[in-house]
Amino acid sequence: MLRASEFVLLFVAIPALFAFTRHRLPALPALWAISALCLVILLRDPSMDRHRLWNPEALPQGLFHWRDGLPGILPLFAIVAVAMAIAVRRFAPDLFLSLPRQNPLLWVVIMLLYPVLSVYPQSIIYRGFLFQRYASMLGGATGALIASALAFGFMHIVFRNGYAVALSTVAGLLFAARYLQTGSLFVSAFEHSLYGCLIFTVGLGHFFYHGAVRR
Repeated sequence: MLRASEFVLLFVAIPALFAFTRHRLPALPALWAISALCLVILLRDPSMDRHRLWNPEALPQGLFHWRDGLPGILPLFAIVAVAMAIAVRRFAPDLFLSLPRQNPLLWVVIMLLYPVLSVYPQSIIYRGFLFQRYASMLGGATGALIASALAFGFMHIVFRNGYAVALSTVAGLLFAARYLQTGSLFVSAFEHSLYGCLIFTVGLGHFFYHGAVRR
C-alpha cells in the first residue's frame, strides 16, 4: 500500500500539481531533483543491476537488428522521421523546420544539451527507477512496461496539450520496450534522444516547450 501511494505521488500527483498550479518551479531543476533522488534510491538498492543504468555496449545490437519482435532503432526512426516530416509539411507548413530556420543557434544548443539535461534524467525516473521499484507491484515486466508508457505520457500534461501527452505515451511504450529488450538505460535514452531531437527539428517542439504553456 505504501509503495502504491508512492507511485501515485510520483507519477500522478506531482505532474498534475506541476501542471495546474499557478506558481510552479522551473521544469528542469524539478526534473533533476527527482531524478537525483531516484538514482540515489537505485544505487542503494542491493538488488539493482547497476550495469543497466548505462551499458552502452548494448547499443550496436539495437541499431539495426530485430530482436524479440522489436524493430531496430535506426530503421524505425528513419520511417517515423520521414512520415512525421511529410505530415508536418502537409498539415502545418508554417511549423515545418521552424526552429532551425528561425533560431539555428537555439536549435544547435537543444540538439547538444537536450539528451544530457532532459532525456537521461527522464530515463532514470520512468524506466530505470519505475521498473526496478514497482515491477513486482505491477505484475511483472509487462505491467511495468504499460505503466511506464502511461506515466511517461501523463508527465507531459505539464505542457497542457493533448498532442504532447498522446505522442509521449506512444513513444514511452517504445522506450520502455527498448529498455527491456537491451537491459540498457543508455540505449533507451539514445532512442529517446533521437525522437526528441526530431520533434524539435521538424517543427513540433512548441508542443513540448515549457515556455509555451499558458499561465
